Amino acid sequence: MRATKVGRVILNAPQRLANVLKRRVRDNPPYLAALLALAPFARATDYIPETPRAIQAELKSFATVASVLYVAAHPDDENNALLAQLARGRGYRTAYLSLTRGDGGQNEIGPEFGEKLGLARTHELLAARRADGGRQYFTRALDYGFSKDVNEALRLWEHEKVLGDVVRVYRLYRPDVVFAGMSPVQTPGQHGQHVASAVLAIEAFKLAGDPTKYPEHFADGLKPWQPKRIIGRGGGGRGGRGGGAPAAEPPAAGAVRFEMPTEDPATGESLGNIASRSRSMHKTQFGLNFGAAGGGGAFGTGGGGGTATFNLIAGDPSDGDLFGGLDTTFARFPGGADVAKLADEAAANFKLDDPAASVPALLAIRAKLATLPTDPVVADKRAQLDRILQACLGLDLETTVAAAEAVPGETLKLRHTATVKAKEPLKLVTVRYPSSKGGEKIDAALTPGQPLVREASTTLPARTPISQPYWLREEAAPGLFRVDESKLIGLAENPPAFPVEFVFSVGGQTLVVATEPVQIVAGAPAAQQKRKLTVIPPVSLGFPYETELFHLGATKTTIVEITAARAGSAGTVRLTGPAGWKISPAAQPFTLAKVGDKARVTFTVTAPAQTARGALAASAEIGGATYHTGRSMFSYAHLPVQLLQPPARLKVTACDFAIRGKAVGYLPGAGDNTAENLEQLGYTVRPLTGADLTPEKLAGLDAVVIGVRAFNERRDLEKNLPGLFAWVEAGGTVIAQYNRPSNNLRGPLAPYELSINGNAPALRVTDETAPVTFVASGHPALNLPNKIGPADFDGWVQERGAYFPSAWDKERFQTILAMSDPGEKQPDSSLLVAQHGKGYYVYTGIAFFRQLPAGVPGAYRLFANLVSLGK
Repeated sequence: MRATKVGRVILNAPQRLANVLKRRVRDNPPYLAALLALAPFARATDYIPETPRAIQAELKSFATVASVLYVAAHPDDENNALLAQLARGRGYRTAYLSLTRGDGGQNEIGPEFGEKLGLARTHELLAARRADGGRQYFTRALDYGFSKDVNEALRLWEHEKVLGDVVRVYRLYRPDVVFAGMSPVQTPGQHGQHVASAVLAIEAFKLAGDPTKYPEHFADGLKPWQPKRIIGRGGGGRGGRGGGAPAAEPPAAGAVRFEMPTEDPATGESLGNIASRSRSMHKTQFGLNFGAAGGGGAFGTGGGGGTATFNLIAGDPSDGDLFGGLDTTFARFPGGADVAKLADEAAANFKLDDPAASVPALLAIRAKLATLPTDPVVADKRAQLDRILQACLGLDLETTVAAAEAVPGETLKLRHTATVKAKEPLKLVTVRYPSSKGGEKIDAALTPGQPLVREASTTLPARTPISQPYWLREEAAPGLFRVDESKLIGLAENPPAFPVEFVFSVGGQTLVVATEPVQIVAGAPAAQQKRKLTVIPPVSLGFPYETELFHLGATKTTIVEITAARAGSAGTVRLTGPAGWKISPAAQPFTLAKVGDKARVTFTVTAPAQTARGALAASAEIGGATYHTGRSMFSYAHLPVQLLQPPARLKVTACDFAIRGKAVGYLPGAGDNTAENLEQLGYTVRPLTGADLTPEKLAGLDAVVIGVRAFNERRDLEKNLPGLFAWVEAGGTVIAQYNRPSNNLRGPLAPYELSINGNAPALRVTDETAPVTFVASGHPALNLPNKIGPADFDGWVQERGAYFPSAWDKERFQTILAMSDPGEKQPDSSLLVAQHGKGYYVYTGIAFFRQLPAGVPGAYRLFANLVSLGK
């Protein structure tokens, strides 16, 4: 490992930002801490180099102010090899701007979809940047799934707003060179969001330096910034996963070249290996075993060496070099020539056997750097220099808490530890708590090799907000997250919930290092051994189901679950709903004596007499304070533990539906909520394994439902299919849901010919409003027990379906529906039904796994018909 993350060095925020925010800071102390944590940049990681060779490499990196920004649409769209070559190989300031967080994709390793998947992929990108040395930014654009049209992407992303976000990141990060990672030309099969990312990158390049564009940025302390040039693919590229890669444009006149390094100067490790390790973090996209070895390709694991060529899209011509015509030293800043000279000298005179010998030189640079004009890049370099200083001192800091979760207003018991290796005189002056305006005065000199430990108690401010990813605090629009606090836009994650600042005196100067409290979790995977402090309510609220289904005008008992995070929690719970839904009583009391205790209170809910969709909201009042959040945790070994605390809401749907049969078996695939949705229809659901797929063990079931991607993921399915097919032949019904055309499909998909081959984008309908034609209008699947009509395809979300079969036995399988995106003709295989002996075998690529949890009435009615076939 090149480095370890032990803290962020904090510098003063730009004065203009401070002036604008004085009143807000005074009225909300925790806000000050958030701002301090963000200044001056949102960094994916802030490394403290651990080895002398790594410190030397970081010194050389400090001497250059060259900055590059790579722009694309999604997690996994970045060029990991190029990022590693730029950041680690050359020491340039390097960042990736992913317009989305990958919320609309499919999860290859678990059941998380939507916002949970987006959160996982956010942290996969952060893990990738820790490997390749870059930083990470995002816009508010929401990944709504595969798109075949750039215009659809720009419309759903509210073009001007997401463009403003890209401009904001340009002004925040201030790149010299921008890479447009995708082609701005829409071609058949190319992901529209990929194309839109390039379109927006180019548009933002033309606007970021214009002081009349997006003036609201300036109230946040930003200033216009014009990158030198924007370049695009020249020697290679791709369209993205599932995207159908257009050919790379040939190098044009004025092409920009980059001599690719081959190894990391800090470690001697191959940059190809580093890129491969970075790429391997995208496990929700490619599976747990992805990236175990190297490999090639423009987007991940190229080993470097040779020359990469890029086309100049706009901006100043180059002499052929990536930074041609640019001064990439401190001399570009007034008074910076002295800093450049001192930085070069410090790197040349660095002693691998005595890093501490560089401390006086670093302090001299620090003093000169303080005289330079205020500039975000200069501020960033100040922070980098302080990390180098910290490394040369061998200064290691940590603040720990016994438990990672705290309730506003309660006492935090903190343990501060500071250890130094160098003999350079160093005094810990104080430990500050910016959000509470408190701290601990220490005034103690550090002795080399002897940890300085202080125990402290402080109060978590009562107004500290409950922890929730900032982009998920408000309900999103169809294609855009809503973020009320504009200063957070662009950042990868939230600032610390409770920042801690160590203030040192060294060589007559003040060094401030910011950390945050963590819980040490012994025996946990590496990514989870230090769990950051999270703010929680005293109780969390939830429901047994994600969605509840009501008959029209029906009355049901709805349960609200309350779980205590703190002992002695007592109060009242309320449940509210949209117009037309009746709820009683108005409130229910609860008392929870111990941590972890649960209570279930019931409300009577009556649905409207007409079809309706909405959400019920739960809230708890305790001691005059109101709490309204749920709690959801998930964990993957390569990522930190993730805690979501969204508003406690239950999606409700009222519609006219009927079912036949009573018992259904469910064989899980890669993860979906189908079993829960079947229970809402009124079925008793029995979980199945591959070993259960025999006529004897399936006896008593009316139908078997196979989960999404089961033929991709399960290894106990293929050998047991003959038993399943025999059960169908004897009168059973099977509904097999979609599978990907790759990932080693295991076994026949049906008792008759049925295959998924070809270009994946050509086998899907991405427009959720696409017209649907009833090919077999008289078939039971469209008539019994529910009469399916055009209205049943209203209100669908994200897509109609994906990965439709490309070939099937047209004599055995009956085509039920036809659907296509505008201007296309898809195979009529979104819903295929075959009679096999006395039973039915259904194969469908319709996105029921998205529609049922969303409470789409027609999806429930159609799925009920499929389960009811033969009854």
